[in-house]
Amino acid sequence: MTFYKQLFLTLALPATLLLTLNSSASAQDTAGRRGTVERIKVHGKGLEGNLEGDSPDRDVSVYLPPSYGKDKKRRYPVVYFLHGFTDSDDKWYGFTKHWINLPEVVNKAFADPNVGEMILVTPNAYTRYGGSMYSNSVTTGDWEDYVANELVAYIDAHYRPIAQAASRGLAGHSMGGYGSLRIGQKHPEVFSSVYLLSPCCLTPNTRTAEGNGEITSRIQAVKEPADIEKADFMTKIIFASGAAWSPNPKKPPFYMDLPLSSDETQPSITAKWTANAPLASIDQYIPNLKKLHALAFDAGDKDTGIAASIKVMDAMLNNYNIKHTYEEYGGDHINRIGERIETKMLQFFTQNLSFKAKR
Repeated sequence: MTFYKQLFLTLALPATLLLTLNSSASAQDTAGRRGTVERIKVHGKGLEGNLEGDSPDRDVSVYLPPSYGKDKKRRYPVVYFLHGFTDSDDKWYGFTKHWINLPEVVNKAFADPNVGEMILVTPNAYTRYGGSMYSNSVTTGDWEDYVANELVAYIDAHYRPIAQAASRGLAGHSMGGYGSLRIGQKHPEVFSSVYLLSPCCLTPNTRTAEGNGEITSRIQAVKEPADIEKADFMTKIIFASGAAWSPNPKKPPFYMDLPLSSDETQPSITAKWTANAPLASIDQYIPNLKKLHALAFDAGDKDTGIAASIKVMDAMLNNYNIKHTYEEYGGDHINRIGERIETKMLQFFTQNLSFKAKR
C-alpha cells in the first residue's frame, strides 16, 4: 500500500453514504427542550498572515442548551467539537444540509433528564485545501493554539461557561478526532476530558513512500492554489497534510514540501508527516495524558484502518496504565456517528465534566 493510499483510506468518506442522513439526527420536537444555535465570528491572532490566504476571522457555531435563555444566572460546561476533513461548522449545525445535524442529535439527547445540559462550540476549520488538520503551521496558521487558547478565551468572555478545565471537554470526528487528541494531549490544563469519534491519522506511516505515477501526475497537475478546488479528494488530502505538517515559507505558491512530488520520495518530509501522527509521539505525552480526567475513543468495525489504529492506541495506553474507554462497534466511518454522540459521547461528558464551578 502506498504512503498516500494509506492516508487516503483513513480520511475518505464513501460517497454513497453522504447521501444518507443519520437516523439519530432526525428532526423531532423534544417536548420543547430545544437548544438554539448562534453562528458568530471569532478572530484568530495566530491565524493572521497564514500563507494559504485564509481569513483569520473564523465562523464558529455555538449550541446553547434549552435552559440557557431562561436561566440567566446558570453556567454550563462546554464541549469543543471539531469537525472532519472537507466538513465545516455550517454542515454540522444544520445551516447546510448534510449527513448529520448536530443540534437535532443534541436536542434528542437532552430530552433525557439524565443527560446534563452543556454548550457545544465548533469552529469552521475548512481551509483552502479542505481542512486545517488542527495543527500549527505558517501555511495554515496556528490552529492548535486557536482552538486551545483563543477560542476558549472568547467563549469564556462572551457566554456563560464554567470557565475551568474540569468543565471543558474536547471531542471530534475523523480529522476532528485527530485534532482532539493532538490538542488534548498537549493541553490538560485547558481540557479535562476528551472523546474521539473515528479519529483519523493516528498511526505513523512506517513504510517509505512508494513511487506512484498516477498520484504524482495528479499532484503535478495542480499548478496553483485555485486548482485544488477541481482536484480529487485524495489530492486535497495530500495538499492539506503538506500545508499542516511540512510547511515551507520559501516555496510559493503552495508554501509546503510533499513526500512525493516527483518520481522520487523525500524521506525527510515523510519523517515530518510521521512525527505528526499521535501514535508516534504519544510516549512523550504520557504525563499529560495522566492528567486528563477522562479519555474515550471508538470507531466502527468497517472503518478498518481507523479501527486498527485505535486498537493500537488502546494497547499503548494499557501499557502505561492510563485509564480510558475504548470501543469498536458495528458500523463504518459515518453511519452511526449521530447515535454515538447521542448515546455515548454526551453521556461521557455528563459523567466526567464538572457542572459546578470550583470556589
